[in-house]
Amino acid sequence: MNRSEPLVLGIESSCDETGVGIVRGTTLLTNAVSSSMDEHVRFGGVIPEIASRAHLDAMVPTLQQALDDAGVQLADVDALAVTSGPGLSGALMVGVAAAKALSVATGKPLYAVNHLVAHVGVGLLDSGELPENLGALLVSGGHTEILRVRNLASDVELLGSTIDDAAGEAYDKVARILGLGYPGGPAIDRIAAQGNPAAVRFPRGLSQPKYLGTAEQPGPHRYDWSFSGLKTAVARFVEDCEARGVEVPVADVAASFQEAVVDIITSKAVLACTENGITSLLLGGGVASNSRLRQLTRERCEAAGITLTIPPSSLCTDNGAMVAALAARIIMDGGEPSGIGFGTDSSMPVSTVHL
Repeated sequence: MNRSEPLVLGIESSCDETGVGIVRGTTLLTNAVSSSMDEHVRFGGVIPEIASRAHLDAMVPTLQQALDDAGVQLADVDALAVTSGPGLSGALMVGVAAAKALSVATGKPLYAVNHLVAHVGVGLLDSGELPENLGALLVSGGHTEILRVRNLASDVELLGSTIDDAAGEAYDKVARILGLGYPGGPAIDRIAAQGNPAAVRFPRGLSQPKYLGTAEQPGPHRYDWSFSGLKTAVARFVEDCEARGVEVPVADVAASFQEAVVDIITSKAVLACTENGITSLLLGGGVASNSRLRQLTRERCEAAGITLTIPPSSLCTDNGAMVAALAARIIMDGGEPSGIGFGTDSSMPVSTVHL
């Protein structure tokens, strides 16, 4: 195997995107993605069984598209990689089964990697190296987390996370309350631009002193988030408007909700960075495409002297390129293959970079 610039094919199937990406070392060759989002719209959220079946249908065509786009054949590949967790169990199983089958058929080594750490791995595809003192703020439909990355291939620490809904879930639920459809993130982002973010003062979860504590004596949720109370507050506001026969100011509610989300996310992320010696931050995950989140994160990082990196939107959402990029780094660092005896882990901790 070429360990200096390995040609790696990565498979991602943790939620509703079937992704196959190919990288050579830290160079992106192709990033093919097939999304089943349209099949979930009428349900207002991802239905695991539908997602799993969509992965089955899309896996081979997406694999072939990636190989064609990259101009390579399976025989040329040095190694295979796959997301083994966290994610939806059934969806993960499809990708893992496909990767294992390819490994057995081709004799190529297989690396099982962590989905969340892979979101950080996309930073390699831009610069070739990740900066020192790196943190990662991952915001998606399933996760809202702040990580400290000492070594991408072997040493990743969770500093804080949501204790209930992820930010993306909150967006979907509030969009449903406001009648904006699914997915909620883009819909709220668009209409919020027409509203007043200060119209309604919605709560910022886990921001009280009893949760924050101090730098010397941290509270139980100093770097954690909670969005379930915010979602409920929006619902109660809308119910009150309807009970009084008043038209719901949808744009103002959307803007105020979005401001509450990005305010608490960015303030706690910067707090975690400054108190843990983190001087560079990577913003990733599907919600990283949100315009207000990008803007406020950039502003607060600049004020705190933190260098911010935001990958292209196509690499923020779930994709196979990030899986391949992480595996390539593991290979270049001398990491051993996972074999084919591993299983999926829907709640894999970020400290487990690969199996």
